[in-house]
Formats: sequence, structure tokens, C-alpha cells
Amino acid sequence: MRVRSDVPTTLPPLPVTRRDALRVAAALTGVVAWGRPSAAQSPKPPLFDISLAQWSLHRAFFGHGGVEKRDPLEFATIAKGDFGIEAVEYVNQFYKDHKDSDTVPRDLRKRADDAGVRGLLIMCDGEGALGDGDEARRAKAVENHYRWVEWAKLLGCHSIRVNAASSGGYRDQVGRAADGLRRLTEFGADHDISVIVENHGGLSSNGTWLAEVMRTVDHPGCGTLPDFGNFFVQRPHIEYDRYQGVLDLMPFAKGISAKSHDFDDAGNETSTDYRRMLKIVLSFGYRGHVGIEYEGSRLGEPEGIRATKQLLETVRSELSS
Repeated sequence: MRVRSDVPTTLPPLPVTRRDALRVAAALTGVVAWGRPSAAQSPKPPLFDISLAQWSLHRAFFGHGGVEKRDPLEFATIAKGDFGIEAVEYVNQFYKDHKDSDTVPRDLRKRADDAGVRGLLIMCDGEGALGDGDEARRAKAVENHYRWVEWAKLLGCHSIRVNAASSGGYRDQVGRAADGLRRLTEFGADHDISVIVENHGGLSSNGTWLAEVMRTVDHPGCGTLPDFGNFFVQRPHIEYDRYQGVLDLMPFAKGISAKSHDFDDAGNETSTDYRRMLKIVLSFGYRGHVGIEYEGSRLGEPEGIRATKQLLETVRSELSS
């Protein structure tokens, strides 16, 4: 295999800035304090809550793969009624024909409120590369995301999830992605909506690179959504170590995506050690939602979601004891 010279495949030590050190120190202080409740304190809250990414049901919502088509407007009620999950992560692809509508996000919000379900974020794809090498196209991509920021506000979410796609050399892509993200984050800040980036292919799946982009953006409203399984820098051969990648991205995390594909007879995910991964997540003081994103094919979507939820609940119980 010939490895491209501009795509690092080794794992050099990640430079730690003073800001990162303070973030981690604060997070670890929170872990210690959380772990020593006084007798007068109320019962400990769960280590993390569980949410459901809408992509876990993409075959059903698209009507693909021979499964019964379901209405994307019913996502929140499905999450609560079918799976007992009270927080959701929307996907813009299911609503792209209604992008300019205020009625649809308000309808989604009402359905979620009626079901007792909280919207966390909306995942945005297909709106152009925020790190495009052409400045005009990059600016257009930023503007294309503005409407989804407005949707997130209407849905009661805290963030939109975007991609940091770019082109060119390693360092060129740092600057280009940071530029687009900074512009979008400033717009999001005006709406109290954060912009969070998932490791989602290309250099964004290199934890060292994406962490550097975050430092370059240098805005509290811009963060990461570490995904347990999206660390393929170049398929099928170049994969960044997923545990190192999550370590790299946790100082900036505003959400977690627990990617799953398949399970063994003991109920463990076959590609990711959830116990090891969640220990990394929790070591940074993270106490937010961990989102189920099932993408497997052996189990049906409902069965895969339930298997992932069961595994998360099992590990959460183990780590709480």
C-alpha cells in the first residue's frame, strides 16, 4: 500500500496547550467532586444520559432496504414510544425539502414536547464544504448552514453538527476549515446555538488534525462530537486509532456519538470496546448525552438500537458501582 505523504498515519504525541490543560484539570476536578457525595446529598445522577440519533433509523425514514417507511415527523414519538429514549438528534436530510419552512420545525418541536422528548442537535450534511479551497464556495457553504442554525433554535436544540471537509495539504486544510467554522460559529452564537464537528472522514477523522482546527477556531461555541467509529482517514486502509482520536477530541466535546455496527453473544459491540471508550469520555468530566447511532446490517434497525441501548446501560451501571 502506498501512503500519501500529506495524510499522517502515525500517532504523534498531541501538543497540549495551557488552555487544554486547564480544561482537563477542571473536568477531572469535577469527577473527583462528583465521586464524593455527602450523606445529605440526593442520589447521584446517572453518569450520562442516552439519546438517539435519527440516522439509526435511516432505512425506515427513507423507506429503503425493504423496511416499512416511517414518517420523519414522528421521530420523537418513535424514540420515546418504541425505545424509551427521551432525547433525540435530528438529521437534516429527512427534512431538506422543508428547509425554508418554519412550520415543519415547529411541528417537530410540538410533537417532541408532547412526548416529553428533548431535541439536542441537528446533523447537517449536503450543504457544501466549510473548508472549501475556493473562498467563494466556502462562504456559500457557511451561508447554506444558516437556515439549519435557525431550525436548531426552533427545535430547542443546543447545536448543529457539521463536517469539516476541506482540500489541499494538511496545514492548508487546518486554516480553511477553521475559517469556515469560525464564520458559522459566530452566526450560531447570535442564536445561542453551538457548532460541533464530527470526525467524519478525510482529515476530520485524524484526531490530531481536528483538535488543531478547534484550537485555531478558538471560540467557545465551536466544539466536537466524537464518534466512536468514524476514524477512517482514507478507506479502507488508513484508520486513525479510535481511542486516541476520542482522547484528542474530548477537550472540545459537546456531545458523544456511540457508533455501533454489530454485537457478539455477550452483547458487546464487535468493533469498539465500549467500556474503554466510555472511561475515556467520563475521565474528562463529561456528563451529557451519549447518542446511539446504529449503522449495522445484520440486525434490523430497531434491534440494533435496542442492543446499543442495552450495552450503554450495562456499562453505565458497571462504571457507577
